[in-house]
Amino acid sequence: MKKTLCKREYDTDSATLVKKNAFGSFGDPAGYEESLYQTADGLYFLYVNGGSESKYTAENIKAMSKAKAEDWLKN
Repeated sequence: MKKTLCKREYDTDSATLVKKNAFGSFGDPAGYEESLYQTADGLYFLYVNGGSESKYTAENIKAMSKAKAEDWLKN
């Protein structure tokens, strides 16, 4: 997935996957996944996607600060 936020492009195909968390099983309407990526420029973003009853009902990309990315990794 590719998305532009604040004139910066975030692309799951060209960024490095740091960590992925999946909640629920495949096909579970309440299940979802969160994947933390880092761009070549050192920026972080979270790719999210989930079922129709999850907190992420559609795929999306959210930019993250380094501090928030570090906090996300701890949890």
